[in-house]
Amino acid sequence: MLILASKSPRRKELLSIITADFEIIPAVGEEKADKSLPPDKYVCELARHKAEEIGAKYPNDIVIGADTVVAVNGEILGKPQDAPDAKRMLNLLSGTEHHVYTGVCILSQNKNVLFAEDTKVKFFKLSDKETDDYIATGEPFDKAGAYGIQGIGALLVRGIEGDYYNVMGLPVGRLARELKNMY
Repeated sequence: MLILASKSPRRKELLSIITADFEIIPAVGEEKADKSLPPDKYVCELARHKAEEIGAKYPNDIVIGADTVVAVNGEILGKPQDAPDAKRMLNLLSGTEHHVYTGVCILSQNKNVLFAEDTKVKFFKLSDKETDDYIATGEPFDKAGAYGIQGIGALLVRGIEGDYYNVMGLPVGRLARELKNMY
């Protein structure tokens, strides 16, 4: 059985592009890793913890753990805690290029794979009104970096370089190839 160790509806939707044959069993442990790590290593640690938590309960199955962060100017941005934190993040991203990293850990009896995918995202310069209006939609609050590219947050994005689905939370193309190599 293939298990996705995530409660994210976006990851469920994206994994269903690859296969319909999987179960969702979210990891519930505390997400923690050393924030002094580079963003790609940091996000891999978070993904590994999720996969290992569920893999310990289902050792005969293939388990996928994933986590996504935004990094700008060396700062790792997770999900905003409140509206002022969302505004701070969006102001950091305004008019700049940043990186979205999704770490993926795939555990099985025979093989373990750990990787991070990196997508560059460029934002338009945002006015205070644009930022405030976007925060008022409520969309930023459950998203790394305080925006969702697949929603209203698309209006903030000038362009991307890399995997679009990675910005949503799961690098579909790379994951599909890694899973093919597992079977």
